[in-house]
Amino acid sequence: MRKIYCIVAAFVLFSFVGCGDGIDLPSLGVETDLNKIILPDNNINLIQVELKDNSVPMEKVGIHSEEDFARIREKKDVEEPWITGYQMLKESSFSQKETDTYPVAYIVRGAAVTIDGATVGENYINAARGASIAYQQALRWKIENDDEYAAKAVENLNKWVQTCVGVTGNSNVSLAAGLYGYEFAIAGQLLREYRGWDPEDFLAFQQWLLKVFYPANKDFLVRHHDTNHLHYWANWGLCNIASTIAIGIVTDRRDIYNEGIEHFQSGVTNGRLRRAIYHDYSPEYNFAQWQESGRDQGHTLMCVGLVGVICQLAWSQGDDFFAYDDNLFLRGCEYAACCNYTEETVPFTTYIWQKHNQWNGISPEEQTVVGGGKWMKRAIWALPYYHYKSIKNISDEKLKYTKIATEYVGVEGGGGYYDPNSGGYDVLGFGTLMFAR
Repeated sequence: MRKIYCIVAAFVLFSFVGCGDGIDLPSLGVETDLNKIILPDNNINLIQVELKDNSVPMEKVGIHSEEDFARIREKKDVEEPWITGYQMLKESSFSQKETDTYPVAYIVRGAAVTIDGATVGENYINAARGASIAYQQALRWKIENDDEYAAKAVENLNKWVQTCVGVTGNSNVSLAAGLYGYEFAIAGQLLREYRGWDPEDFLAFQQWLLKVFYPANKDFLVRHHDTNHLHYWANWGLCNIASTIAIGIVTDRRDIYNEGIEHFQSGVTNGRLRRAIYHDYSPEYNFAQWQESGRDQGHTLMCVGLVGVICQLAWSQGDDFFAYDDNLFLRGCEYAACCNYTEETVPFTTYIWQKHNQWNGISPEEQTVVGGGKWMKRAIWALPYYHYKSIKNISDEKLKYTKIATEYVGVEGGGGYYDPNSGGYDVLGFGTLMFAR
Protein backbone atom coordinates (compact mmCIF):
# COMPACT_ATOMS: atom_id res chain seq x y z
CA MET A 1 0.00 0.00 0.00
CA ARG A 2 1.38 3.42 -0.98
CA LYS A 3 1.48 6.34 1.42
CA ILE A 4 -1.73 8.31 1.62
CA TYR A 5 -0.01 11.23 -0.07
CA CYS A 6 3.44 11.64 -1.48
CA ILE A 7 5.64 14.54 -2.48
CA VAL A 8 8.05 14.18 -5.38
CA ALA A 9 10.66 16.94 -5.55
CA ALA A 10 10.97 18.41 -9.02
CA PHE A 11 12.36 21.91 -8.71
CA VAL A 12 13.78 24.29 -11.28
CA LEU A 13 16.14 27.00 -10.02
CA PHE A 14 14.51 30.42 -9.79
CA SER A 15 11.44 29.11 -11.60
CA PHE A 16 7.95 29.78 -10.30
CA VAL A 17 5.29 27.52 -11.79
CA GLY A 18 1.70 26.57 -11.07
CA CYS A 19 0.51 28.75 -8.20
CA GLY A 20 4.00 29.87 -7.32
CA ASP A 21 6.05 26.84 -6.41
CA GLY A 22 9.68 27.86 -6.12
CA ILE A 23 12.92 26.09 -5.37
CA ASP A 24 13.88 25.57 -1.77
CA LEU A 25 16.72 28.11 -1.94
CA PRO A 26 17.94 27.72 1.66
CA SER A 27 18.49 23.99 1.22
CA LEU A 28 20.81 24.71 -1.75
CA GLY A 29 22.90 27.13 0.22
CA VAL A 30 21.69 30.13 -1.79
CA GLU A 31 21.37 33.29 0.30
CA THR A 32 17.88 34.72 0.52
CA ASP A 33 16.38 37.76 2.16
CA LEU A 34 13.33 36.01 3.59
CA ASN A 35 14.43 36.64 7.15
CA LYS A 36 14.70 40.37 6.37
CA ILE A 37 11.04 40.70 5.45
CA ILE A 38 9.49 43.31 7.70
CA LEU A 39 6.50 41.59 9.25
CA PRO A 40 3.55 43.84 10.08
CA ASP A 41 2.02 41.75 12.82
CA ASN A 42 4.50 41.66 15.65
CA ASN A 43 2.86 44.19 17.94
CA ILE A 44 -0.85 43.40 17.68
CA ASN A 45 -3.17 40.97 19.40
CA LEU A 46 -3.18 38.08 16.94
CA ILE A 47 -5.66 35.80 18.72
CA GLN A 48 -8.91 37.71 18.35
CA VAL A 49 -11.17 34.70 17.77
CA GLU A 50 -10.92 32.45 20.78
CA LEU A 51 -10.64 28.70 20.22
CA LYS A 52 -13.44 26.68 21.77
CA ASP A 53 -12.61 23.56 23.75
CA ASN A 54 -12.26 20.43 21.63
CA SER A 55 -15.23 18.92 23.45
CA VAL A 56 -17.59 21.56 22.02
CA PRO A 57 -19.55 19.98 19.13
CA MET A 58 -19.27 21.47 15.66
CA GLU A 59 -22.31 23.14 14.15
CA LYS A 60 -23.72 20.98 11.35
CA VAL A 61 -23.46 23.91 8.93
CA GLY A 62 -20.92 24.47 6.17
CA ILE A 63 -20.49 27.49 3.95
CA HIS A 64 -24.27 27.88 3.41
CA SER A 65 -27.07 27.89 5.96
CA GLU A 66 -30.67 26.82 5.66
CA GLU A 67 -31.52 30.51 5.88
CA ASP A 68 -29.56 31.04 2.65
CA PHE A 69 -31.56 28.38 0.83
CA ALA A 70 -34.90 29.64 2.17
CA ARG A 71 -34.06 33.11 0.83
CA ILE A 72 -33.10 31.71 -2.58
CA ARG A 73 -36.24 29.58 -2.88
CA GLU A 74 -38.32 32.66 -2.19
CA LYS A 75 -36.56 34.95 -4.66
CA LYS A 76 -35.19 32.74 -7.47
CA ASP A 77 -38.22 33.21 -9.75
CA VAL A 78 -39.27 36.74 -8.85
CA GLU A 79 -36.34 39.03 -8.06
CA GLU A 80 -32.89 39.90 -9.37
CA PRO A 81 -30.07 39.06 -8.95
CA TRP A 82 -31.39 35.69 -7.77
CA ILE A 83 -33.27 35.06 -11.04
CA THR A 84 -30.09 35.34 -13.11
CA GLY A 85 -27.94 33.57 -10.52
CA TYR A 86 -30.31 30.62 -10.39
CA GLN A 87 -30.56 30.52 -14.19
CA MET A 88 -26.76 30.34 -14.42
CA LEU A 89 -26.74 27.43 -12.00
CA LYS A 90 -29.45 25.61 -13.96
CA GLU A 91 -27.62 26.17 -17.26
CA SER A 92 -24.28 24.87 -15.99
CA SER A 93 -23.28 21.57 -17.54
CA PHE A 94 -21.92 20.58 -14.12
CA SER A 95 -25.25 20.85 -12.32
CA GLN A 96 -27.24 18.38 -14.39
CA LYS A 97 -28.69 15.13 -13.06
CA GLU A 98 -26.72 13.05 -15.57
CA THR A 99 -23.32 14.74 -15.11
CA ASP A 100 -20.67 12.24 -14.11
CA THR A 101 -17.30 12.72 -12.46
CA TYR A 102 -14.07 10.97 -13.35
CA PRO A 103 -12.07 10.06 -10.26
CA VAL A 104 -8.40 9.14 -10.37
CA ALA A 105 -6.39 6.91 -8.06
CA TYR A 106 -3.87 9.67 -7.38
CA ILE A 107 -4.50 13.38 -7.86
CA VAL A 108 -1.33 14.60 -9.55
CA ARG A 109 -0.30 18.25 -9.60
CA GLY A 110 2.96 19.94 -10.55
CA ALA A 111 4.90 17.12 -12.21
CA ALA A 112 4.37 13.69 -13.72
CA VAL A 113 5.10 10.81 -11.36
CA THR A 114 5.75 7.11 -11.67
CA ILE A 115 3.13 4.94 -9.97
CA ASP A 116 3.40 1.16 -10.09
CA GLY A 117 5.79 1.42 -13.03
CA ALA A 118 3.58 3.72 -15.10
CA THR A 119 4.03 7.43 -15.73
CA VAL A 120 1.05 9.47 -14.63
CA GLY A 121 0.81 13.10 -15.74
CA GLU A 122 -1.00 15.98 -14.12
CA ASN A 123 -4.69 15.20 -13.69
CA TYR A 124 -5.73 17.54 -10.89
CA ILE A 125 -8.35 19.14 -13.09
CA ASN A 126 -10.41 15.96 -12.60
CA ALA A 127 -10.59 16.75 -8.89
CA ALA A 128 -11.32 20.42 -9.51
CA ARG A 129 -14.21 19.53 -11.79
CA GLY A 130 -15.32 16.64 -9.60
CA ALA A 131 -15.73 18.84 -6.54
CA SER A 132 -17.50 21.53 -8.59
CA ILE A 133 -19.91 18.98 -10.06
CA ALA A 134 -20.88 17.58 -6.66
CA TYR A 135 -21.25 21.08 -5.24
CA GLN A 136 -23.48 22.34 -8.04
CA GLN A 137 -25.65 19.23 -7.97
CA ALA A 138 -25.96 19.63 -4.19
CA LEU A 139 -27.05 23.26 -4.62
CA ARG A 140 -29.81 22.25 -6.99
CA TRP A 141 -30.99 19.59 -4.56
CA LYS A 142 -31.13 22.08 -1.70
CA ILE A 143 -32.87 24.74 -3.79
CA GLU A 144 -35.27 22.55 -5.76
CA ASN A 145 -35.88 19.75 -3.20
CA ASP A 146 -35.34 17.21 -5.98
CA ASP A 147 -33.62 14.14 -4.55
CA GLU A 148 -32.33 13.06 -7.95
CA TYR A 149 -29.70 15.80 -7.79
CA ALA A 150 -28.55 14.66 -4.35
CA ALA A 151 -28.47 11.05 -5.47
CA LYS A 152 -26.20 11.92 -8.37
CA ALA A 153 -23.94 14.11 -6.26
CA VAL A 154 -23.57 11.36 -3.66
CA GLU A 155 -22.90 8.81 -6.39
CA ASN A 156 -20.12 11.04 -7.70
CA LEU A 157 -18.59 11.58 -4.26
CA ASN A 158 -18.75 7.86 -3.51
CA LYS A 159 -16.81 7.20 -6.73
CA TRP A 160 -14.02 9.46 -5.51
CA VAL A 161 -13.93 7.77 -2.12
CA GLN A 162 -13.77 4.33 -3.73
CA THR A 163 -11.10 5.29 -6.28
CA CYS A 164 -8.80 8.00 -4.97
CA VAL A 165 -6.15 7.06 -2.43
CA GLY A 166 -3.76 10.02 -2.49
CA VAL A 167 -2.41 13.29 -3.80
CA THR A 168 1.04 13.48 -5.38
CA GLY A 169 3.28 15.40 -7.77
CA ASN A 170 5.99 17.86 -6.80
CA SER A 171 5.50 20.34 -3.96
CA ASN A 172 2.36 21.52 -5.77
CA VAL A 173 0.78 18.54 -4.03
CA SER A 174 0.09 21.05 -1.27
CA LEU A 175 -2.07 23.13 -3.59
CA ALA A 176 -4.03 20.07 -4.70
CA ALA A 177 -4.59 18.98 -1.11
CA GLY A 178 -5.66 22.44 -0.05
CA LEU A 179 -7.92 23.49 -2.91
CA TYR A 180 -9.70 20.24 -3.59
CA GLY A 181 -9.75 19.20 0.05
CA TYR A 182 -11.82 22.21 1.02
CA GLU A 183 -14.05 21.98 -2.04
CA PHE A 184 -14.89 18.30 -1.60
CA ALA A 185 -15.51 18.92 2.10
CA ILE A 186 -17.96 21.74 1.36
CA ALA A 187 -19.84 19.61 -1.15
CA GLY A 188 -20.08 16.74 1.31
CA GLN A 189 -21.29 19.00 4.10
CA LEU A 190 -24.16 20.20 1.90
CA LEU A 191 -25.22 16.60 1.28
CA ARG A 192 -24.85 15.13 4.75
CA GLU A 193 -28.57 15.49 5.52
CA TYR A 194 -29.62 13.65 2.37
CA ARG A 195 -31.28 10.48 3.64
CA GLY A 196 -30.23 8.55 0.56
CA TRP A 197 -26.56 8.80 1.52
CA ASP A 198 -25.91 5.55 3.34
CA PRO A 199 -24.41 6.35 6.78
CA GLU A 200 -21.55 3.95 6.13
CA ASP A 201 -20.78 5.69 2.85
CA PHE A 202 -20.85 9.10 4.53
CA LEU A 203 -18.49 7.79 7.20
CA ALA A 204 -16.22 6.52 4.42
CA PHE A 205 -16.31 10.00 2.87
CA GLN A 206 -15.27 11.56 6.18
CA GLN A 207 -12.43 9.06 6.54
CA TRP A 208 -11.36 9.73 2.95
CA LEU A 209 -10.93 13.43 3.68
CA LEU A 210 -9.01 12.60 6.85
CA LYS A 211 -6.67 10.17 5.08
CA VAL A 212 -6.12 11.76 1.67
CA PHE A 213 -6.28 15.54 2.21
CA TYR A 214 -5.90 16.46 5.87
CA PRO A 215 -2.42 14.90 6.42
CA ALA A 216 -1.08 16.90 3.46
CA ASN A 217 -2.79 20.06 4.73
CA LYS A 218 -1.20 19.69 8.15
CA ASP A 219 2.18 18.77 6.70
CA PHE A 220 2.29 21.98 4.69
CA LEU A 221 1.22 24.21 7.55
CA VAL A 222 3.72 22.60 9.93
CA ARG A 223 6.66 21.66 7.68
CA HIS A 224 6.07 23.54 4.37
CA HIS A 225 8.50 21.24 2.55
CA ASP A 226 11.34 22.04 4.98
CA THR A 227 11.67 25.60 3.71
CA ASN A 228 11.79 28.92 5.46
CA HIS A 229 8.27 29.52 6.73
CA LEU A 230 7.94 32.63 4.54
CA HIS A 231 9.06 30.83 1.39
CA TYR A 232 5.65 29.99 -0.07
CA TRP A 233 3.20 32.64 -1.23
CA ALA A 234 0.10 33.31 0.82
CA ASN A 235 -2.26 31.29 -1.39
CA TRP A 236 -0.48 28.08 -0.37
CA GLY A 237 -1.13 28.59 3.32
CA LEU A 238 -4.64 29.91 2.77
CA CYS A 239 -5.90 26.95 0.76
CA ASN A 240 -4.54 24.50 3.32
CA ILE A 241 -6.15 26.49 6.14
CA ALA A 242 -9.45 26.44 4.23
CA SER A 243 -9.21 22.69 3.80
CA THR A 244 -8.32 22.12 7.46
CA ILE A 245 -11.32 24.17 8.59
CA ALA A 246 -13.76 22.62 6.10
CA ILE A 247 -12.63 19.08 6.92
CA GLY A 248 -12.89 19.82 10.63
CA ILE A 249 -16.51 20.88 10.11
CA VAL A 250 -17.69 17.96 7.97
CA THR A 251 -15.89 15.35 10.09
CA ASP A 252 -17.12 16.90 13.36
CA ARG A 253 -13.54 17.36 14.53
CA ARG A 254 -13.25 20.49 16.63
CA ASP A 255 -9.54 19.80 17.15
CA ILE A 256 -8.87 19.93 13.42
CA TYR A 257 -11.05 23.01 12.96
CA ASN A 258 -9.12 24.70 15.78
CA GLU A 259 -5.83 23.98 14.02
CA GLY A 260 -7.11 25.89 11.02
CA ILE A 261 -8.40 28.97 12.80
CA GLU A 262 -5.34 29.08 15.05
CA HIS A 263 -2.97 29.08 12.06
CA PHE A 264 -5.12 31.72 10.35
CA GLN A 265 -4.41 33.99 13.30
CA SER A 266 -0.93 33.13 14.51
CA GLY A 267 0.62 30.50 12.22
CA VAL A 268 4.13 30.95 10.89
CA THR A 269 3.36 30.81 7.15
CA ASN A 270 2.12 33.55 4.86
CA GLY A 271 -1.32 32.02 5.30
CA ARG A 272 -1.62 33.95 8.56
CA LEU A 273 -4.22 36.64 7.88
CA ARG A 274 -1.89 39.46 8.93
CA ARG A 275 0.74 38.13 6.51
CA ALA A 276 -1.57 37.26 3.62
CA ILE A 277 -2.80 40.85 3.98
CA TYR A 278 0.65 42.26 4.40
CA HIS A 279 0.35 45.97 5.16
CA ASP A 280 -2.59 47.84 6.67
CA TYR A 281 -2.90 51.50 5.66
CA SER A 282 -5.73 52.39 8.02
CA PRO A 283 -6.73 54.83 9.35
CA GLU A 284 -5.15 57.03 6.67
CA TYR A 285 -6.57 54.90 3.86
CA ASN A 286 -9.30 52.27 3.73
CA PHE A 287 -6.77 49.90 2.16
CA ALA A 288 -4.67 46.90 3.13
CA GLN A 289 -2.03 45.47 0.78
CA TRP A 290 -1.89 41.76 -0.06
CA GLN A 291 1.34 39.81 0.19
CA GLU A 292 0.98 38.86 -3.48
CA SER A 293 -0.07 42.30 -4.80
CA GLY A 294 3.32 42.99 -6.37
CA ARG A 295 3.58 39.52 -7.85
CA ASP A 296 0.54 39.26 -10.11
CA GLN A 297 -3.16 39.89 -9.84
CA GLY A 298 -4.32 36.34 -10.53
CA HIS A 299 -2.84 35.08 -7.29
CA THR A 300 -3.90 38.19 -5.43
CA LEU A 301 -7.51 37.52 -6.43
CA MET A 302 -7.04 33.88 -5.49
CA CYS A 303 -6.11 35.05 -1.99
CA VAL A 304 -9.18 37.29 -1.80
CA GLY A 305 -11.36 34.31 -2.69
CA LEU A 306 -9.70 31.95 -0.23
CA VAL A 307 -9.90 34.40 2.69
CA GLY A 308 -13.59 34.86 1.87
CA VAL A 309 -14.12 31.09 2.02
CA ILE A 310 -12.28 30.84 5.35
CA CYS A 311 -14.24 33.71 6.85
CA GLN A 312 -17.57 32.26 5.70
CA LEU A 313 -16.79 28.75 6.96
CA ALA A 314 -15.80 30.15 10.35
CA TRP A 315 -18.87 32.40 10.39
CA SER A 316 -21.04 29.29 10.16
CA GLN A 317 -19.43 28.11 13.40
CA GLY A 318 -19.99 31.41 15.20
CA ASP A 319 -16.44 32.72 14.66
CA ASP A 320 -16.19 36.16 13.06
CA PHE A 321 -13.08 36.71 10.97
CA PHE A 322 -14.87 39.26 8.81
CA ALA A 323 -14.51 41.59 11.80
CA TYR A 324 -10.92 40.55 12.59
CA ASP A 325 -8.66 43.52 13.26
CA ASP A 326 -11.47 46.01 12.69
CA ASN A 327 -12.54 44.56 9.31
CA LEU A 328 -9.05 44.00 7.91
CA PHE A 329 -10.43 41.74 5.16
CA LEU A 330 -12.68 44.56 3.97
CA ARG A 331 -9.66 46.83 3.54
CA GLY A 332 -7.91 44.05 1.67
CA CYS A 333 -10.91 43.72 -0.64
CA GLU A 334 -10.94 47.46 -1.25
CA TYR A 335 -7.23 47.43 -2.11
CA ALA A 336 -7.42 44.50 -4.54
CA ALA A 337 -10.61 45.80 -6.14
CA CYS A 338 -9.13 49.26 -6.67
CA CYS A 339 -5.99 47.74 -8.23
CA ASN A 340 -7.89 45.41 -10.53
CA TYR A 341 -11.00 47.27 -11.64
CA THR A 342 -10.04 50.95 -11.72
CA GLU A 343 -7.16 53.06 -13.03
CA GLU A 344 -6.65 54.68 -9.64
CA THR A 345 -3.41 54.31 -7.72
CA VAL A 346 -2.91 52.80 -4.29
CA PRO A 347 -0.10 53.05 -1.73
CA PHE A 348 2.46 50.24 -1.85
CA THR A 349 4.99 49.00 0.68
CA THR A 350 8.09 47.33 -0.78
CA TYR A 351 8.14 43.58 -0.31
CA ILE A 352 11.48 41.74 -0.41
CA TRP A 353 11.00 38.13 -1.42
CA GLN A 354 14.39 36.90 -2.63
CA LYS A 355 17.96 38.19 -2.67
CA HIS A 356 18.20 40.97 -5.26
CA ASN A 357 14.46 40.71 -5.91
CA GLN A 358 11.72 42.81 -4.45
CA TRP A 359 8.35 44.24 -5.40
CA ASN A 360 8.22 48.01 -5.41
CA GLY A 361 4.70 48.40 -6.75
CA ILE A 362 1.58 46.70 -8.01
CA SER A 363 2.27 44.11 -10.71
CA PRO A 364 1.90 45.72 -14.15
CA GLU A 365 -1.36 45.45 -16.05
CA GLU A 366 0.35 43.56 -18.84
CA GLN A 367 1.67 40.95 -16.40
CA THR A 368 1.25 37.57 -18.09
CA VAL A 369 3.47 35.18 -16.15
CA VAL A 370 1.86 32.69 -13.83
CA GLY A 371 -1.29 34.40 -12.60
CA GLY A 372 -1.96 37.23 -15.02
CA GLY A 373 -2.82 40.91 -14.79
CA LYS A 374 -5.82 43.17 -14.28
CA TRP A 375 -9.48 42.95 -15.27
CA MET A 376 -9.90 39.21 -14.66
CA LYS A 377 -13.33 38.01 -13.65
CA ARG A 378 -13.35 35.76 -10.62
CA ALA A 379 -16.36 34.61 -8.59
CA ILE A 380 -15.02 36.03 -5.33
CA TRP A 381 -16.64 39.41 -4.72
CA ALA A 382 -20.28 38.79 -3.86
CA LEU A 383 -19.42 36.94 -0.64
CA PRO A 384 -17.52 39.79 1.08
CA TYR A 385 -19.58 42.56 -0.50
CA TYR A 386 -22.94 41.32 0.75
CA HIS A 387 -21.57 40.31 4.14
CA TYR A 388 -20.11 43.71 4.87
CA LYS A 389 -23.00 45.61 3.28
CA SER A 390 -26.01 43.65 4.51
CA ILE A 391 -24.80 41.89 7.66
CA LYS A 392 -22.21 44.32 9.00
CA ASN A 393 -24.08 47.37 7.63
CA ILE A 394 -20.89 48.94 6.33
CA SER A 395 -21.44 52.16 4.39
CA ASP A 396 -21.16 52.37 0.60
CA GLU A 397 -18.24 54.75 1.07
CA LYS A 398 -16.25 52.04 2.85
CA LEU A 399 -17.24 49.49 0.17
CA LYS A 400 -16.67 51.72 -2.85
CA TYR A 401 -14.19 49.52 -4.73
CA THR A 402 -15.60 46.19 -3.61
CA LYS A 403 -18.90 47.32 -5.08
CA ILE A 404 -17.16 48.27 -8.33
CA ALA A 405 -15.58 44.82 -8.47
CA THR A 406 -18.88 43.09 -7.74
CA GLU A 407 -20.61 45.03 -10.50
CA TYR A 408 -17.75 44.48 -12.97
CA VAL A 409 -17.79 40.71 -12.50
CA GLY A 410 -21.59 40.65 -12.58
CA VAL A 411 -23.71 37.72 -11.49
CA GLU A 412 -21.21 35.05 -10.55
CA GLY A 413 -21.01 31.62 -12.10
CA GLY A 414 -19.00 28.70 -10.79
CA GLY A 415 -16.71 25.96 -12.07
CA GLY A 416 -17.02 25.72 -15.84
CA TYR A 417 -17.82 29.42 -16.29
CA TYR A 418 -14.32 30.82 -16.06
CA ASP A 419 -10.82 29.68 -17.00
CA PRO A 420 -10.68 25.99 -18.02
CA ASN A 421 -7.44 25.61 -16.07
CA SER A 422 -6.85 25.66 -12.33
CA GLY A 423 -7.63 29.34 -11.75
CA GLY A 424 -11.24 28.89 -12.81
CA TYR A 425 -11.76 26.35 -10.03
CA ASP A 426 -9.99 27.95 -7.06
CA VAL A 427 -13.40 28.83 -5.59
CA LEU A 428 -16.72 27.05 -6.04
CA GLY A 429 -18.51 30.23 -7.09
CA PHE A 430 -22.20 31.17 -7.46
CA GLY A 431 -21.63 33.82 -4.81
CA THR A 432 -24.34 36.17 -6.08
CA LEU A 433 -27.01 33.49 -5.87
CA MET A 434 -25.87 32.25 -2.48
CA PHE A 435 -24.92 35.45 -0.63
CA ALA A 436 -26.93 38.33 -2.10
CA ARG A 437 -29.21 39.95 0.46
